[in-house]
Amino acid sequence: MTTHGPVMPIWSCGGCGLPWPCQTRRRELRAEYADAPVLLALYLGSYLVQAAEDMPWTPAGVLHRRFLGWVRAADLPTPAVQQRSTATVPAEPSREAPQQSD
Repeated sequence: MTTHGPVMPIWSCGGCGLPWPCQTRRRELRAEYADAPVLLALYLGSYLVQAAEDMPWTPAGVLHRRFLGWVRAADLPTPAVQQRSTATVPAEPSREAPQQSD
């Protein structure tokens, strides 16, 4: 059992006093949910809702980064850079009927 649990309603860490989830708890959660990142996001999302109710003065973006913003960044590999094609599209042929010479 971790000592780095949330102290509500101020949402500080019971182990170190930093804003929860602190770095230690984040490492523990990553290890605990290593095979289930979606469940980790759902778990933290429920805490996000509670924290938003307890701290209505805190901007939603700040709470999102604090509770969920770090989850995906650590679990996803760096995406490959896609290169755009430099090929040009040929001009569309004229739709007008060719002029017949008399």
